[in-house]
Amino acid sequence: MAASEATVAKFAISEFIIANTRMHRVPLVPEIALHVADEAVPLWYKTEQDLGTMGLPPPFWAFAWAGGQALARYLVDHPAKVAGRRVLDLGSGSGLVAIAAARAGAVPVVASDIDLFAEAAIALNAEANGLYVEMLRLDLLDHPAPRVIRYDLIAVGDLFYEHDIAARVLAFLDRHLAVGSEVLIGDPGRAYLPRHRLERLGEYAVPVRRGISRTRTSSAPRCGPLRG
Repeated sequence: MAASEATVAKFAISEFIIANTRMHRVPLVPEIALHVADEAVPLWYKTEQDLGTMGLPPPFWAFAWAGGQALARYLVDHPAKVAGRRVLDLGSGSGLVAIAAARAGAVPVVASDIDLFAEAAIALNAEANGLYVEMLRLDLLDHPAPRVIRYDLIAVGDLFYEHDIAARVLAFLDRHLAVGSEVLIGDPGRAYLPRHRLERLGEYAVPVRRGISRTRTSSAPRCGPLRG
């Protein structure tokens, strides 16, 4: 795709996000506001219909998931954890955790996701909160770890929802742990969470909207570091 075509595509997606979401304060982190949707399935169908593209991934970018809220709350409350450090928000979605890290003083903050809509949503959400986040639209999970630390801290929210993805995420994290990166995970206790390797730093009561998750309308996601 030519550069001009890419610019038009990104503009169209940004306009779609603005038109089909609303700015809301994050329930557990009201210091941060995001473009969010009320329900996932109607937005998913509308995305495919309006943009004339079928087989798009679910709009994970349009919600503040429970594990991400827990991570964001922890980082905002404990800025010393990330201030002045290089942070990667893996599978960033809306960019909530990346924005929280930037708010807490992390530099640089990189939000990675494979979804073109997530890339646009992260940019819009960071701008709405007056913060800068670098966006990396790339599947990092099978990449080898660098020989030296690239990220001081890797934040992972809500990625242990499926067996194959969870296995790839854990392998990626282990490679970075081996070179000295620190890992923080936020999750409401999904099936493939490596509980035996986690130390609980906090547990939060998070309201979860119906229709975006199989969890109850409130959940208690955990936030903690991953041990090697």
